[in-house]
Amino acid sequence: MADGYDLDFLPTRVPLPQPTQDATELTYPRFTVLLDTDRRLAAVTGVNIDGALLRELPRTGEWRLDPRVAADLQTGAEVYSRNDLDRGHLVRRRDPGWGDVADARAATEATFFYPNAAPQAAGFNQSKELWLGLEDHVIEYAEATDQRLSVFTAPVLADDDPAYRGIRIPLRFWKVATWQGPDGLASAGFVLDQSELVETADGLFAVPPLGAFRTFQVPVTEVARITGVDLGVLVDSDVLRRGSIRSTEWIPLTASDDIVL
Repeated sequence: MADGYDLDFLPTRVPLPQPTQDATELTYPRFTVLLDTDRRLAAVTGVNIDGALLRELPRTGEWRLDPRVAADLQTGAEVYSRNDLDRGHLVRRRDPGWGDVADARAATEATFFYPNAAPQAAGFNQSKELWLGLEDHVIEYAEATDQRLSVFTAPVLADDDPAYRGIRIPLRFWKVATWQGPDGLASAGFVLDQSELVETADGLFAVPPLGAFRTFQVPVTEVARITGVDLGVLVDSDVLRRGSIRSTEWIPLTASDDIVL
């Protein structure tokens, strides 16, 4: 389970983003999780994706605790039972599944360790479909270069997230994708907001019937601001810095055509 995120996967070195809080580093095939053991959720994940070598493998693997970390420092099955919460993959199952079949299968199955999950409302709509497809969209864009990208994803671990079964449910998630463009390193930042879907009144999780996921493309500086994560070279390579987008502007996304790359 060893190799982890490779900071030299792209022609430009991209260090793993670093949170301000202490985090336990857990390496898996082709990806790394930095686990905030106080929140029992990931503060950062990073994965390397070779779009030219991705495989379509049948879904295999079962959610399980990582034996390297005490069970009470992870968010396990008890948080997801008898409610409308999904175990939301942070590193998507298929992202590290490239190259040799055996290696690809081992990598996809490793995404089922609980440190790579975070609670997401189960309602599935266009916004969530768009969020899940962001890496695919960036891979397609990056095909003009070396078809490789690195992706960083985690919940926004805010102090006012609602309490539930011994943890706090994150209301927002962030993602930054980076690839080698014709003019050097390029990156794009995104935020998924599920705050309209989360209620924990009376200690029970509920989904309001008219709530919605909302997906935004945001300046990478905004991801750094709301998370406190040091995003390093990803800030200066942000594709939004090239255009007329204000440094704090969030762009609502309703379809992949809305994405600025």
